[in-house]
Amino acid sequence: MTSTPTITHHRICPLCEACCGLEIKVSGGQVQSIRGHDADVFSAGYLCPKGVALKDLHEDPDRLRTPLIKRNGRFVEATWEEAFDEIEARLLPVIKQHGNDAVAITVGNPPAHKMGLLLYLPKLMKAFGTRNLFTASTLDQMPKQLSNGLMFGHWLTMGVPDIVRCDHLLILGANPMASNGSLWTVPDFRGKAKALRARGGKLVVIDPRRTETAELADAHHFIRPGGDVFLLLGMVHTLFDEGLVKLDRLASLVAGLEDVRAAVQPFAPEKMAARCGISADAIRTLARELAQAPRAAVYGRMGTSVQAYGTLCAWLIDVLNVLTGNLDRAGGVMFAKAAAFSANTAANTAAKPAATAADTAGKGRGITTGRWKSRVSGAPEIFGELPMNCLAEEMETPGPGQVKALISLASNPVLSAPNGARLSAAFEKLDFMLSMDIYLNETSRHADVILPGMSPLEDSHYDVPFPQFSFRNHARYSPAVLSASASQAPEWQTLLRLAAIAQGLGAKADVLALDDAMLKDDLRKLHGAEAEVVMAALAPRTGPDRRVDWALRTGPYGDDFGKRPDGLTLDKVMAATGGIDLGELQPRLPQALRTPSGLIELAPPMLIDDLQRVHASLNDSRLEATAPMVVIGRRDVRSNNSWMHNLPLLAKGPFRCTALVNSADANRLGLTTGSMATLTSTAGHTVTAEVEVSDTVMPGVISLPHGWGHDAPGAQLNVAALRPGVNLNVLMDERQTDPLSGNAVLSGVEVILSAA
Repeated sequence: MTSTPTITHHRICPLCEACCGLEIKVSGGQVQSIRGHDADVFSAGYLCPKGVALKDLHEDPDRLRTPLIKRNGRFVEATWEEAFDEIEARLLPVIKQHGNDAVAITVGNPPAHKMGLLLYLPKLMKAFGTRNLFTASTLDQMPKQLSNGLMFGHWLTMGVPDIVRCDHLLILGANPMASNGSLWTVPDFRGKAKALRARGGKLVVIDPRRTETAELADAHHFIRPGGDVFLLLGMVHTLFDEGLVKLDRLASLVAGLEDVRAAVQPFAPEKMAARCGISADAIRTLARELAQAPRAAVYGRMGTSVQAYGTLCAWLIDVLNVLTGNLDRAGGVMFAKAAAFSANTAANTAAKPAATAADTAGKGRGITTGRWKSRVSGAPEIFGELPMNCLAEEMETPGPGQVKALISLASNPVLSAPNGARLSAAFEKLDFMLSMDIYLNETSRHADVILPGMSPLEDSHYDVPFPQFSFRNHARYSPAVLSASASQAPEWQTLLRLAAIAQGLGAKADVLALDDAMLKDDLRKLHGAEAEVVMAALAPRTGPDRRVDWALRTGPYGDDFGKRPDGLTLDKVMAATGGIDLGELQPRLPQALRTPSGLIELAPPMLIDDLQRVHASLNDSRLEATAPMVVIGRRDVRSNNSWMHNLPLLAKGPFRCTALVNSADANRLGLTTGSMATLTSTAGHTVTAEVEVSDTVMPGVISLPHGWGHDAPGAQLNVAALRPGVNLNVLMDERQTDPLSGNAVLSGVEVILSAA
């Protein structure tokens, strides 16, 4: 009897931003094992527990494999043809009667790891012509993207710590031990942080919780949640006050230095200490150590972003990197040079033909915000989207432009956005709702049609965004590991079929012909008269693979269709089993800039003006009273996002949805580990959670993890429902945002804590 052969496949892990390389053994169509790929040029064999859980995800009996249509309040299985017919019959009348903006589109986290969804989302948006795009970015990272755009000229020009050469790493509100980086793709952070310390470097963490990263650090400082802006202003003030500013090679590339000097004069550490909970002496010491280190970097993430001063924090972090001469230098904060899809490596179309390269280096169009505003609150558009906090009111409020239909792409705002109960009620009143998702979850249960997504193992993949944030330059491609069902088309084709419906071409349109037409239009914009030649050179590929090949060949390492024979093509990347190493990060300024001035804009007027909010807070005598208790979020390496809670490998072990409470607060309120406590927000929302007494959180702070609350009726998440936990975002007020970016305030929210 012949045994079934075992085949080894290699795959980029799609479960977090670390993007580790996997080695997957398959026999008879079944996954036998998953381990880290030792020969991967980027992750070098590192793997966290999430990667192994891909087997659970693929085999999960709750994962949807057939379209569902809601009939008389219950979901029934349908064919793909029936599902698209239903979508066309229900969606087109909404657009015809109410206009394009009557359709809203929400996008969650998983599409960032799906090249088909990410590359074809713009085509879907263009086809629907709606201004109502809402993504997870305004629940997470929009302050950083806005600051990038204002300072460097593009939303995704993202400075990341060059950790492998750094001597002093200061981390605020981030826990890369759990995330392996966020907006910083850095697998095996622990190993790299230990190497930093072993060579005599220093790791300092500032966080309201003594996180896993803080446990590894040389020093940890508790900070009052929401107090980061006061700390950062005190540090910037110290650099000017003590003559520690040293721009070095950046001196000729920085605009606005004196404006920043003047703007921070009122913010001496002695005035900032009470608001951030860190002494003036400690603030000055942090600034001095940063300035005096040979090579240093400042990195901030979720804790600095999901607060009322999110954009100011993102800006001030990079101001510190600039003022200490550590931006764009080895061992400091550097800009990756991605092989494809990076706007700051593309040809500079804003340059004048007669100008020299020296004149145009770094010059571009910059960014524009507020091209339109949300209908109800008047929130400005940022990076083509509106704040997720505005979605409910756009569905509820009658009048021209009211959202009547929703398309949800792997998003779960009922759990991830503030006031999910309000969103749930609004979803129920829509004329039509479509979800593309792998689960019947807290959000998709409201849909009229659910189109199942593909297992990551059934899909080929190239990381589109993450090489732009990576600690090392590289290019890798993953072919599909397993075959999808014969009835399921690739997800990019599903988006094109929806686009065809919106364009009046019908659900049975030839999506391959539509893909050809769309690509030809894009090629003409870049290649002009040579577009047809380039189109032929990309054959016979179609879909996202064809676009990846185009992007690689026209990228900074590409072959430019034979003009640079040694350059990259998709064929070359596919042939390299562990990917292609493109080297350590190198200085990229001014070429990476896209500001109209061609300079780093250190003092964007929008941000300088926003300091008035900080002034007002300092002058508010009410805030001098005893600080209230506040709640913050947290994430675990096994449960970065809500949809990971249904995987047995990740769900096992201790219950993780506990409210961490400092022992002083617990004693005062009569709470013990295992007891139940009620948290009530100023908005009147309440959750009851299991207490875990722990001095890893500072007094006055409660920590609840993100993404739980799997007890919604109608959801089909059987593993998650065994220990549903509570939803942190129930406590959040959708009216609280960072006014510049529209990002939701999800941390440092005032609550009353009491025994249940």
